[in-house]
Amino acid sequence: MSLVELIAQADERGLAASGLACLDRCVPLLGGDDEILRPLWGNLTESSDAGDWGKLLEQARGRLESPQEDGDEDGDEAALLVRRMLAAAPDDRSDADVRMWADACSVASLQVHRLLDRPLDASPVDSRREGRTEGMSPLVAAELRRQITVLEVLADHGAGGLRRALEVSTEGRRVLRAVVSRRARGRK
Repeated sequence: MSLVELIAQADERGLAASGLACLDRCVPLLGGDDEILRPLWGNLTESSDAGDWGKLLEQARGRLESPQEDGDEDGDEAALLVRRMLAAAPDDRSDADVRMWADACSVASLQVHRLLDRPLDASPVDSRREGRTEGMSPLVAAELRRQITVLEVLADHGAGGLRRALEVSTEGRRVLRAVVSRRARGRK
């Protein structure tokens, strides 16, 4: 099943986790640490109060608000995409806007990975999300697999799949952090 189809079929929790996972994997571009979005992940459990999502989101935004001076055009564009993901997150995770946000985060995250993998993958990310994967760069391919895995795990296990979804996101964050670090060393 394509990523587009998985997003179309996802429930509220799956959509919120999908968008959050995309954002979480891209946090290194904003200089964020591994724990900044952890309270939002905790809010997706069955025992949490969905009404706290907006307050937790605002706290995360406050901790990630200062732009990093990058000096790298692709890095600047990628960081801007991540900031937009964070700004667009709906304050109510049960709102219909969460579907649009999850879809937009999917596109933005793939675009971030494509920018950082330049010039290896020049194909539009929409074709990747629909299943056309020939000639895909390794960084974009890995991000696509992570997005699909998060949605599949949550579709199969509901809230019980959150731990696995977080593990997948953490792995992706480490990969992106290494890419950002390597690019920074290359500019020096």
